[in-house]
Amino acid sequence: MPSQRIILLAHNVRSLWNVGSLFRTSDAFAVEKIYLTGYTAVPPRREISKTALGAEESVSWEQCEDPKNAIQKLKKQGYAIVALEQARGAVDLKKFASPPKVCLIAGHEVLGVPKELLKLCDAIVHIPMHGKKESLNVAVAAGIALHHLRSSSC
Repeated sequence: MPSQRIILLAHNVRSLWNVGSLFRTSDAFAVEKIYLTGYTAVPPRREISKTALGAEESVSWEQCEDPKNAIQKLKKQGYAIVALEQARGAVDLKKFASPPKVCLIAGHEVLGVPKELLKLCDAIVHIPMHGKKESLNVAVAAGIALHHLRSSSC
């Protein structure tokens, strides 16, 4: 297990296939735990399992309806809370050095991370877009961010 500790918080992710993909990607980057908050679906679900390919069984996860509770708990444990969002003040992901303990928040596929959660974050990062589209699929974006966090730890 890497010395850097990464947790993923998936808030209001509506697609079961995206949830499965987040599990599989979390396994690939040794994510310690996934918090599934809001109305994000939880295993066991056929659609999640189809995409996760068993990662929903090997990656630790917890359902927590109110993400603020999970965030407060993680802050007390020394985790930096980092939202992946296109928002005012967001830092280019390439310029963000990951702290030793980090919780990455990924949000709703269309609406993103709500403002009330952004206010609780220590940092907000974004992935620069170079094409015509303004955003990526949440699972793809989380994968890019997790790769960066894992490879750029302080």
